[in-house]
Amino acid sequence: MLTEQEKQEISEELKHCERPEAAAIEALRVVQKKRGWVSDASLRDVAAQLSMTPAELDAVATFYSFIFRKPVGRHVIALCDSMVCWSLGHDDLYKLISTKLGIGYGETTGDNRFTLLPASCLGACDRAPAMMVDDELFGPVTPETIDEILSKYS
Repeated sequence: MLTEQEKQEISEELKHCERPEAAAIEALRVVQKKRGWVSDASLRDVAAQLSMTPAELDAVATFYSFIFRKPVGRHVIALCDSMVCWSLGHDDLYKLISTKLGIGYGETTGDNRFTLLPASCLGACDRAPAMMVDDELFGPVTPETIDEILSKYS
C-alpha cells in the first residue's frame, strides 16, 4: 500500500501532465526513492492512481532499466555496455568488478552493498568506458580507478 506521502508526491507529478499515464516513470521513481525498488503491490497501487492497468505500468517499468522490479543493494552499479564502451574496455572492467565483488550482472553482494547491472547506454560516449553508481556518472573508468570509485560507497 502506498503511503500518504507517496500518494501526494505522485499527485504533484500528475499536475504537470496532460494525461495520467504520462507521469508513469516519475510515479514509479517516487516509490523507488522511498523503498529502493517497486514491488508488485506498489505497482498495482501506482497503476490505480494513474488510471492504468498493472500490466500497462509494468510494461513501462520493465522497459525503463533504472526502475528496479526486485530488491537491489544499497548502491547500484550500472556498467555501460554500449558499442563505444565495449570497444574501449567494457569486458575487462566487467571482469574486474565481477571478480572484486563476487557477483555477475543482476546479482547483489552478500552484504547487500552493491548490485551490478548492465546499461545499454549511459549517454557518455565522450567519457567511455563509463559507469554509474547510484546517480553519479564516472568515466573514463580504468582498472586503476575501480577501487577508488567503489570505496566511496559504504
